Amino acid sequence: MADERSQRRGPTRRDYVKYGGAVVGAGVLAGCTGGSEGPGSNATDDETTGGSNATDGSDATGDSNGSTADPGYTATMAPAGEVAFDAVPEDVMVYSLLYADLAVALGHGDAVNSLGFDADAGGNTLDAYYADLEGVSFDRDGLAQLNTGSGGGISVDRELLYELDSDLHLADPCLFVSFDGWTEDDVAEIRDNVGPWFGNIYSRRRSQPPEPCRDRYEYYALPDVGERVAAVFREEERFAALDAVREDLLETVRSDLPPAEDRPTVATLIYMDGTYYPSRTDGPGFANAHVRPLGAPDAFAGDEVTYETTYDHEALLEVDPDVILHQFGIASYYNVGAVREELADHPVASELSAVANDRFYPSGNPVQGPIMNLFQLEMTAKQLYPERFGEWPGYDHGDAYPAIPDGERLFDRQRVADIINGDA
Repeated sequence: MADERSQRRGPTRRDYVKYGGAVVGAGVLAGCTGGSEGPGSNATDDETTGGSNATDGSDATGDSNGSTADPGYTATMAPAGEVAFDAVPEDVMVYSLLYADLAVALGHGDAVNSLGFDADAGGNTLDAYYADLEGVSFDRDGLAQLNTGSGGGISVDRELLYELDSDLHLADPCLFVSFDGWTEDDVAEIRDNVGPWFGNIYSRRRSQPPEPCRDRYEYYALPDVGERVAAVFREEERFAALDAVREDLLETVRSDLPPAEDRPTVATLIYMDGTYYPSRTDGPGFANAHVRPLGAPDAFAGDEVTYETTYDHEALLEVDPDVILHQFGIASYYNVGAVREELADHPVASELSAVANDRFYPSGNPVQGPIMNLFQLEMTAKQLYPERFGEWPGYDHGDAYPAIPDGERLFDRQRVADIINGDA
C-alpha cells in the first residue's frame, strides 16, 4: 500500500517549487509576464512603488468533494520573470549579502544554505549590524561557499547546485551567465532540474548585465527588490513594516539636512597598496542607498569614473574631498583604521583634507539589504553631519557596529527587532 500511495500521489510542494518557474516563464531570461516596471524605470533607492507582486490564484477550482485546491501563488522580478510557488521555499541558495540580509529581515534566515564567498567573512559583517537587534542573528554554520575561483576569477560548479538541491536560487540568473564556464543553457538547466531563480543584482549600480540579458532587464530600487522577495516568502506585511522604519529614518534625515552650501564634498572609495579605487555617490543604484539621500556633493562629479578608474595620492589630492568614506568598512577585509594611519604618515596623502581633519571613515557595504541599509544610513548621516545627527563614535576593525546612545539613535532598534522576529 505504501508503494501504491507513492505512485498515485501528485506533485509535492518541492516538485512544484522547483518547476513552477519553468511552467510560468518562457525561459530563465524571459521578461516578466506581468506586474513589473517597464524598461527604463526612473525609480531610485529613495522611492517606493506601490502594489503587490504576488497573486493568489483566485481562479482555482474545487475538487469533487467541494474543497478548494491550494492554488499556489506567484512572485515577479526581472530577469527571471513570473515564478510560481505552491509553498514558501524552505531551502534557499543565496549568492550575495543583499539576499542573505533580506532573508533574515523577512524571518527566513534559516532557509539560507549558501553564500557566494566565505560564509564567515560575510557572516561577520551581518553579525556586526545585528549585534544591537535582540533575537536577530544569521547562522552561517555549514553554509556552502559557492565561489571556488582564485586570482579574481569567479567559478561556481554546477554540480554544487545539484548537491544543494535548493527549492529556490535567490540570485540573479544573469550574474551566473557572466561567470566562467556558464551559459544561458546552464542557467536554464539548473532552473528546470533543481529550482527556479529569483534575483536582481545589476540594479546595484544600474550597470549593464551580460549581453543576452539586456533586452528584458529591469532596474529596481532597494525597497522594490525587498517587496518582490517578500512576495516569495509571503512576508509582504513584515517587509512593509520594516520599510516604514526606513521611510521614517529618511524623513528624520531629510528634515534636518544643512543648506546645500554647507554640506561637505564626499568621496567613496577603496584603498589598496597605494591606489584609490573610486566610485560615484550621486549615480543611480542601491549601492548608494545609504549615501545619496544625504545630499552631499560628490567629489568625483567632475571626473569620468568607471570600474577601471584609479587615483594615486597626487591625483586624489587634486580632488581633495572634505570627507572620504571607505567602502566595506564594517567587519570586513579592510582595516580602515590602519589605512587611515598609513595615509596620515604619507607625505602626500597626509595633506588630504579628509585625512588631516580626521574625516576618513569606515563606510557601508554597497551590496546591502534592508537591515544593513538602516544602520548604514544612520552611520553616514553622523559621519557627514555630526552637528545635526550626533558624532560618529568611531569604529575599531572587527568590532560590531558601535553603540550609539539612546538619544542619538536615528531609528528604533527594538521596533526593527520586533518586526524581524514577528513580534510587531
